[in-house]
Amino acid sequence: MDAFNTSMPLPFSYTFTLTSSSCNTSTHTNPWMDVRVWSKLPERLLDRVIAFLPPPAFFRARSVCKRWTLKTYICRANTSSGGNGDNRTNCEGYLFDPCDAAWYRLSFNLVPSGFYPASSSGGLVCWVSDEAGAKNLILFNPLVDSLIQLPPTLRPRLFPSIGLTVSPTSVDVTVAGDDLISPYAVKNLSTESFHIDAGGFYSIWGTTSSLPRLCSLESGRMVHVDGKFYCMNYNPFSVLAYDMAENKWFKIQAPMRRFLRSPGLVESRGKLILVAAVEKSKLNVPKSLRLWGLQDCGTTWVEIERMPLQLYMQFAEVEGGNGFDPVGHGEFIVIMIRGSDKGLLFDICRKRWRWIPACPYLGSSGCANNGEDAELRGLAYEPRLATPVISLLSCFTG
Repeated sequence: MDAFNTSMPLPFSYTFTLTSSSCNTSTHTNPWMDVRVWSKLPERLLDRVIAFLPPPAFFRARSVCKRWTLKTYICRANTSSGGNGDNRTNCEGYLFDPCDAAWYRLSFNLVPSGFYPASSSGGLVCWVSDEAGAKNLILFNPLVDSLIQLPPTLRPRLFPSIGLTVSPTSVDVTVAGDDLISPYAVKNLSTESFHIDAGGFYSIWGTTSSLPRLCSLESGRMVHVDGKFYCMNYNPFSVLAYDMAENKWFKIQAPMRRFLRSPGLVESRGKLILVAAVEKSKLNVPKSLRLWGLQDCGTTWVEIERMPLQLYMQFAEVEGGNGFDPVGHGEFIVIMIRGSDKGLLFDICRKRWRWIPACPYLGSSGCANNGEDAELRGLAYEPRLATPVISLLSCFTG
């Protein structure tokens, strides 16, 4: 896409003269709102505007005029082929915007059946094949329906943990654990990584490393912070970290590890945060849900928030011991209750807790069970219309 001339003065200064038989000549010098400017935008400029719209504005843009409606749907129609062609029917995701407390509907119909969502970064959602064996991974942008499939992993696995980080010029994917050592047994043994960047360096699952002994990766998820992937280790609780530059794993002790329930990791404003319930009958502090931040030293945790007791009692009653999964992005953390569509939103900057509104699409026709007993599982998804790294991947994987 052509670059703009940054030497052009802003704002632009246009003057239009209007004449008519019923009025005198008049001059308008407000080009920003003049309909004759906006109605005649060049196609390249219009594409550029749409590409930088925030998610709520993108969805509202369809109601501006017929031209913008057509344009947004044309963007969604520009697809690239991938997968086995066996696409889903009526496969949807639901985007929650914490700023406006609004829900939006996303389509995943182009993703082939037999894949499940495992991670997200840079506007792309990573889908992983659910059959045992070498894993196939698909990177999909639901806003523009662009899809590309990565080469299969080298080692056979069952349900490994997936780490993904995408920038405008690079893609890194790490697949860890659940190695198939026989048709009937798995063991957490190894890690293999995929890397590609605009500088020409790439590694197609060629970087491998061994996992720490006696590790248990049950969540299947990793969180990326500052060049490292983090995931929970269970029984006993601890945090495992994978340094991509050094290709090495190390273990971090979790705070209050003997009293934690349903711990999970999120990234928030460049920091790693551990979210967990603290429950122990003989503990001299009340039961609560707490957040700890990992300090710059990489080994020390500091408590940064504790859910108010009255809210926690209400939360625990709804949760009923089923567990919960935290999802974080920016200054927001959402805590989704397993087996339900309910969740809490925490604003880190404002120190404010609130229940998220019910998703209006779960009860619509076509949804599983017509919205009854629906379960929402979250990913930290940042919608982006422009994902230039897709073109970079096409050169290597096409």
